[in-house]
Amino acid sequence: MLWLYSRILYYDKMLSHIINFSLKNKFVVLLFTAFIVGFGLYSLSQIPIGAVPDVTNNQVQVITTSRNLSTQDMEQFITYPVELEMANLPGVKEIRSVSKFGLSVVTIVFEDDMGTYLPRQLIAEKIKSASDKIPEGFGTPEMGPITTGLGEIYQYILDVKPEFKDQYTAEDLRTIQDWIVKRQLSGIPGVVEVNTWGGLLKQYEVAIDTEKLNAMEISARDVFTALEMNNSVSGGGYIEKVNQAFFIRGEGLVSSLEDIRNIVVINKNGIPIYIKDVASVGFGNAIRFGAITGNGEGEKVLGQVMMLKDANSKKVIDAVKERVASISKSLPEGVYINPFLDRSELIAKTTFTVSENLILGCLIVIFVVVLLLGNFRSGLVVASVIPLCLLFALSLMYVFGVDANLMSLGAIDFGIIIDGAVIIVEFIAFEITRKKAEINAFAKAGQQELKDKITFNGASKMMNSAIFGQLIILIVFIPILSLDGVEGKMFKPMALTFSFALIGAMILCFTYVPVAASIFLKPSTATDKNISVILMKWLNKVYEPVIHWALQSKKIVMGIALGLLAFSIFLFTTMGGEFVPTLDEGDFVIQPILKTGTSLSKTIEITTEIEQILIKQFPEVKQVVTRIGAAEVPTDPMSMEESDVIIVLEPKSEWTSASSKDELADKFKEALAVIPGMEVEFTQPIEMRFNELITGVRADIAVKIFGEDLEILAKKGSEIGALIENVPGAADVSVEKVAGLPEMSVQYDRAKIARYGLNIQELNDMISMGFAGKIAGSVFEGEKRFDLVVRLDKNKRQDIDNLKNLYIDVPAGGKIPLSELADISYQKGAAKISRDNTRRRIVVGINVRNRDLQSVVDDIQKLINENVKLPVGYSITYGGQFENLQSAKSRLMIAVPIALVLIFVLLYFAFKSVKEALMIYSAIPLAAVGGILLLWIRDLPFSISAGVGFIALFGIAVLNGIVLIEHFKELQKEGFESMEALIKQGTKDRLRAVLLTASAAALGFLPMAISTNAGAEVQRPLATVVIGGLITATLLTLVVLPVLYAYLYTPPKEKKKGSSQKAIAGASVLVLLFSLNVQAQQQPKTLEELIPLAIQNNEGLKASALQVEQSDALINSAFSFDKTEVYYHFDENNLAFNDQPLRVFGIQQNFSFPTVYFSEKKRNEANSTLVLNAYDIKEKGMKRQVTTAYYNYQISKEKEDTYKQLDSLYTNFSRIATRRFELGETNYLEKITATSKQKQIHLAYTQVQKEVRLAYRSLLKVIQVDEAIAIAREPTLKVSMRTLEIGKSPEISFYESRIALLEAESRFEKQKLLPDISLNYFQGSNSQLNGNLYGYQFGLKIPILFSGQSSRIQAAKIAEDIATAESSEYEIQLSAKLDALQVNLTQLQEALDYYEKEGNMLSEEILKTADGSFRNGEIDFYQYIQSLESAYDIKLGHLDKLKEYNQTIIAINYLTL
Repeated sequence: MLWLYSRILYYDKMLSHIINFSLKNKFVVLLFTAFIVGFGLYSLSQIPIGAVPDVTNNQVQVITTSRNLSTQDMEQFITYPVELEMANLPGVKEIRSVSKFGLSVVTIVFEDDMGTYLPRQLIAEKIKSASDKIPEGFGTPEMGPITTGLGEIYQYILDVKPEFKDQYTAEDLRTIQDWIVKRQLSGIPGVVEVNTWGGLLKQYEVAIDTEKLNAMEISARDVFTALEMNNSVSGGGYIEKVNQAFFIRGEGLVSSLEDIRNIVVINKNGIPIYIKDVASVGFGNAIRFGAITGNGEGEKVLGQVMMLKDANSKKVIDAVKERVASISKSLPEGVYINPFLDRSELIAKTTFTVSENLILGCLIVIFVVVLLLGNFRSGLVVASVIPLCLLFALSLMYVFGVDANLMSLGAIDFGIIIDGAVIIVEFIAFEITRKKAEINAFAKAGQQELKDKITFNGASKMMNSAIFGQLIILIVFIPILSLDGVEGKMFKPMALTFSFALIGAMILCFTYVPVAASIFLKPSTATDKNISVILMKWLNKVYEPVIHWALQSKKIVMGIALGLLAFSIFLFTTMGGEFVPTLDEGDFVIQPILKTGTSLSKTIEITTEIEQILIKQFPEVKQVVTRIGAAEVPTDPMSMEESDVIIVLEPKSEWTSASSKDELADKFKEALAVIPGMEVEFTQPIEMRFNELITGVRADIAVKIFGEDLEILAKKGSEIGALIENVPGAADVSVEKVAGLPEMSVQYDRAKIARYGLNIQELNDMISMGFAGKIAGSVFEGEKRFDLVVRLDKNKRQDIDNLKNLYIDVPAGGKIPLSELADISYQKGAAKISRDNTRRRIVVGINVRNRDLQSVVDDIQKLINENVKLPVGYSITYGGQFENLQSAKSRLMIAVPIALVLIFVLLYFAFKSVKEALMIYSAIPLAAVGGILLLWIRDLPFSISAGVGFIALFGIAVLNGIVLIEHFKELQKEGFESMEALIKQGTKDRLRAVLLTASAAALGFLPMAISTNAGAEVQRPLATVVIGGLITATLLTLVVLPVLYAYLYTPPKEKKKGSSQKAIAGASVLVLLFSLNVQAQQQPKTLEELIPLAIQNNEGLKASALQVEQSDALINSAFSFDKTEVYYHFDENNLAFNDQPLRVFGIQQNFSFPTVYFSEKKRNEANSTLVLNAYDIKEKGMKRQVTTAYYNYQISKEKEDTYKQLDSLYTNFSRIATRRFELGETNYLEKITATSKQKQIHLAYTQVQKEVRLAYRSLLKVIQVDEAIAIAREPTLKVSMRTLEIGKSPEISFYESRIALLEAESRFEKQKLLPDISLNYFQGSNSQLNGNLYGYQFGLKIPILFSGQSSRIQAAKIAEDIATAESSEYEIQLSAKLDALQVNLTQLQEALDYYEKEGNMLSEEILKTADGSFRNGEIDFYQYIQSLESAYDIKLGHLDKLKEYNQTIIAINYLTL
């Protein structure tokens, strides 16, 4: 311990020497500062800039393609040997594999510290030995590109302008991509692979005709051999002749289709048989396992630029864009490169978010510092530290290779960083101002010398506090550096950058800050007009009664603190959890789930339909590109029925269909529901790749079922999928398709094969060559190179019969169909076999939307545990993002306690006391309270981002406690009369410092907490935790910490003395708690909030709204037709041509004239408008009632306050008069008069309180809410008058609508004079007729006798005239009422003018003069009482007039009869 103390003394001296050196060598320090600026700016231009940290684990993919092998064969012959070889490599953490038809991808995950290239070197050695175990011709394992989840930086499709659509095929575009675009994009620094996807790969195809081969007795092998032997080049060295060397070159390469056609297969009897005699030669295409569609226009060709791991993404993208611009000039006419996924857009968005947050945070911190310091120069000196710290941090980021991205730069809080500078500058400015006279007495040179001395002393004194505070925060970040895996990659850059900025701040605190303070700070004159002084006075005024009450009620304060802590712990247990909030990339990926074995052409058809639906129905969609199946380099192994529909969205400001991505996803899902037999999953491009590469699963949650039998796995997967489908938040539930791949199975009969002298390899080669094709060489077109392939004619490879009838050459001569040698049938095979650490597994994937990850997993686990029974040897684990969450939680369980222990150790070394260290340590749980509460209020689940926020918060939270306790210890030397007085003085002295530190730190995070830009989701929990924690930590530090200090350091005598006040304190705190509870639960409501509440809840208004709905529903009742008549008729007089009576079946329908229906509809519409106007009148009346009741309540409350003052005043007088009577200073009459007046006033006060309650109840009666509400007090009690247009009032509209309805009624009655229409259709038959006799009838019902209807029309016209007259009458009456109200308002306004301009002033003057005169004995008690009554009568009269005035204004605003 002694050694440690001596070390601290040594460092103190060393820092003092550095400060002294800085002040004596100002130019050197400023030069050093300029170097920081210069190198920082250079670093900013060089540092890699990305969107998010690359969290992909250290993995290598081993990819093997063998286009002709089934899934089981791929697993058995390729995947298993590769896994076995890789399992024993050093540093291997995990091995995953996927085996599909023709494809094996084995992913080997290594420890991160092994680097990028050593694992690849080790795997390269093992691939050689693995290849020896793989049968020849089954494929060669190759390593995937050196890239990561962030590697797909630029994706484009080769598009064709509309006018050139017919000129280019998918084959042409693929050739352009392979031989023009891809070649030129390759070789860009930082580009590791240019992957091609889709289109048709051009081949020179020799399609053999088996019938011609049979006829000519030629084998397929003869054709293949002929092609191989007649397509080659050779050299013969050189010959010297006449001093020159002539090189010999034999050119035998085929260069055209004609060359191939003319190759001789065999010569029979001197007659050559050419290729063209036994096969058709033309251009074909390779069998493909993937395709691309785009924008609903059909097939496209995609290029995918993949970035080298650890490259600078911004520089690489810029280089790619530059190269694309130059390539575009060399493309054929009409073809252009259409980029649809460009990582630079996301980088720009997240960079803007970070820049905005840093700039706004910086400005807020500067404002807070200047405001609270009250000295503009001091504020600028502190503010100048901010950019210097940032540039210093950028310099170290460049030196240590930390990328600039959302996480590394996103969590810098300048409020925390400048904490030390604030402490030093504040003290130096205070000292310079204090010694103003002394400084001004010197000449200019002497002044600077004295300022240097003051600066040295101030900086040396405050240096320990400044450095110690920053050291605590620095040490707290050490555990974050211990995080590993995904969370380590995510948050280590943040911890490093923050640490770099803090180290810069510490260096600048004893170099640049003293120099800048010495040069720029000047003595200032303290003035009461300074905003900082005014603000601190007000804060002290608020704080003093709070700390006084806290010191009187220690147990209650501690109880409240512990209660809040317990409540927050309870809240924390109920909060959900997620790994890291999902970054909104701005784009979507939809993964359609189709039936296993769906053909490529069908998948293309479906995805094109998806694209067309999305582009037509959603203006938010900018582009849609779909990737189907596997690419040329299959780093993302998908089957032909699997696809990624990548949706590029317009900026959010242009959205119209939805306001959020989750809502848009739901609408997409709804729109795509028209496609039968398809489910969809939603994710994002980067998120999908991260999930897949890190955990092997694309979904947020993966339920992994391990076992041997694929059928059992598929069954259990489907069972779990159905079980969890309805779990809230489980948006896209998909079961991995492992079985059900349609196959044509060839089962060989070994006995027959042996009888014909054949072997299975020959048969397999023949099947492979016939259907898949076999490469016989290459054909060159200039630099372009295309495969020469032999296969069956297209017509001979269409169905299973073609396979059965495939002729096999028999060694003894002749040919035999394959069906004679094998049993060929349709079978179902394995579609996909996935393995984790050599165990087969199936995955049920779940994406989480509108809920947190942890809660969804908890529900899923509960359902599976209760309902799913697994066979022996089968097990379930949970992976995906949830796996990362669990891993990160377990690491935080270690990191957080380490951080807490380190803080305690530092506190102990600082104070040399366990008691004081624990006291300051109490700020940590109190800070956690605020962090948890604000997370809960903002409905944010606990995430690793929030966990890191808590770690940072704990370091910041103890700083204020250190400032406070250090000052208390200093004040103990000054000898205060009591501990309470010492604490009050200490808290008053340090209130500014505590609030400055906390507000600067909290507000520095504010832009981050409220930002809605791209990437803000990741930062929001961290900022929320720190802000919430600092708010409660500061409030409770200023209250709870002084109470703890008083508990631990108050002498016993003081404790005893304080106990007598417990009862009063207890009562006070109950009142305080009640008021806090009411305020916490309910915000007082203004009139603007009460009116919508009343509209929402008033039952009478609800009934009127339902009447409006009823009238709307009745509009289409106009189209009501008479009942259809179906009849049977038999009449012996109704004879057919065979003289037999007919049995007639018929149907008859009567209609009104068509215009009648439309006329009735117009009448119904007019009635609906009338009902709507009636609703408006009702709503207006309800608003009038609420406004009247609200302002009556306000006036009553004001009266209550006035009578409360009077009651208090008269109660006091009554007590004084009684006391004076007892002392003989006055007579009995004065005593009883005072008592009588007091009783009268108290009675009036009670009456006014009842009026307040009645006013409140009448307000509630209109609003009709279920619970009590708090009413806000209006600052002004006068209702403001609105502009009124009588013609636009609901009542006038009602009368106009009534006239319109009666006009429609009149027209409707007139329409009834039109004839009705009758239609009749019938058919008759009898027993002797072979068929039916048909007939129809059309009739008109003409109203010949229409006198009754004429009367109705006349009555309707009279009703219309009546309504017009009543409307005019109403308008006249309304105008008259308005005139009367305005006259009344003028009189009331004159009365109010008197009260507002003279009355209130006279009242105050009477009260002031009467009070002074009575105290001086100039007037007696009765005169004083009369003066009081006069003054308060003026006040009460003002309120009465105000009430009348308000009622008149309300009557005008809501004018009605």
